[in-house]
Amino acid sequence: MVRKFFNKIANRTRIGFLAAFVLLLISYILTYISTQKVITQDHWINHTNEIIHNLDNIRGYITKGESAFRGYIITSDNQFLDEYAQSKIDTYNTFRTLDSLTIDNKEHQDNLDTLHGLIDQKFAGIQKIILDFSSIHKITPKLLEGNGQGIAAKKNIEKYIYKMQDAEKALWNMRSKSVSEYSDLIRILNIVSLIVAILLTFYSIGVYNKENKAKKEADKKASEFREQLQKRVKELAEMNAELIELRNLEKYAVTGRIARTIAHEVRNPLTNINLSIEQLRSELTSTESSEMLFNMITRNSERINQLVSDLLNTTRVAELSFSQASINDILNSSLELARDRIELNHIKVEKNYDSHICPISVDVAKIKIAFLNIIVNAIEAMNENGILQISTSYNNNLCTVKITDNGKGMTKSEMDRLFEPYFTTKEKGNGLGLANSQNIILGHNGSISAESEPGKGTTFAINFRVS
Repeated sequence: MVRKFFNKIANRTRIGFLAAFVLLLISYILTYISTQKVITQDHWINHTNEIIHNLDNIRGYITKGESAFRGYIITSDNQFLDEYAQSKIDTYNTFRTLDSLTIDNKEHQDNLDTLHGLIDQKFAGIQKIILDFSSIHKITPKLLEGNGQGIAAKKNIEKYIYKMQDAEKALWNMRSKSVSEYSDLIRILNIVSLIVAILLTFYSIGVYNKENKAKKEADKKASEFREQLQKRVKELAEMNAELIELRNLEKYAVTGRIARTIAHEVRNPLTNINLSIEQLRSELTSTESSEMLFNMITRNSERINQLVSDLLNTTRVAELSFSQASINDILNSSLELARDRIELNHIKVEKNYDSHICPISVDVAKIKIAFLNIIVNAIEAMNENGILQISTSYNNNLCTVKITDNGKGMTKSEMDRLFEPYFTTKEKGNGLGLANSQNIILGHNGSISAESEPGKGTTFAINFRVS
């Protein structure tokens, strides 16, 4: 009778732990399969990023070649021809890389064939202009006509590049969605495993407490088994956390590489622009009008360089240098930086500052950039003769800044994605301005929100807590 009793307990125990083992084994197998799916999708995401990156490189090399070609036309310096030749080599080398990356994509291969012809046409046109100019060293209407044809060829090239990038971005979104779905599945499997382990642990405890209180040795072994089981579950959770963290780091690294590449490709032609301006200044007779234009180009060149730095800052944590400053003075400085745009678009600025507002502790340079991004967005959202309203106030230990425009406004779907990096409603926007502004303001323990209605404009509200 006693033996039968203990056999009954042993059978129940074996069934319980066997069920736990089978369920956890199934969970581990499904987790492994899902993890392999995530790794595969991640590989294709990197493949897509590489294609997009190389397409951007082609556009950049062509732009660099154009800059070198124009530098030669302006200065007759043969050094620019060397730069042009190198950009041409870089373009075709990158094109070959793209061809190998898209060998299994017929649509891309067809687009690349067309793109190759357009690039050949582009460089052939530039080469003809160089040969014609080299013989007479004089800019003629014929040369200008050839340059216009080159601009049209470049637009066609960019059209096919953007077409291929859009196709790859669609694939990227689809693959990212798949990664997210598999990650959710892994998370669910872990939760199920943990619940199963807990339920079976309680089951084991109940069996031993109810039917075998006298069997201390069996309780001890069961307890050791439960501890091992919990340890395995914990190890699985830790491994999954490490996997998620590794994937996030990989995405961050990819973003950083893209940011550094874009920065490199922008600063190269920017350097050519600055060199050309200096050359023009040294060759042309200085007048008030020319100096104003030179100064405007120089200021905007510096602004572009700052935008490149902002792009790099989105991939690393900014170091803040706090000091006491008046929020009114910072807003005035930001408006001064946007003065050219304001005057060009005939924007009316209405200020409603709280003259008794107290100083706050901020990184003046960073906050000035944040305000400037919002002000520039407001200007670009308005037609000529728009009204830009800026107000400051202090209430309940909160310093509040409101920036309002009467521009085209935004839809609800656009508002939902307003601060997402790389999201923009502007044709030539990079989608980093508002994201960078938000990061700066949040870094100051502040907050930023927006209200908008299509056709009626947008209001940004920025709050800083004053201790």
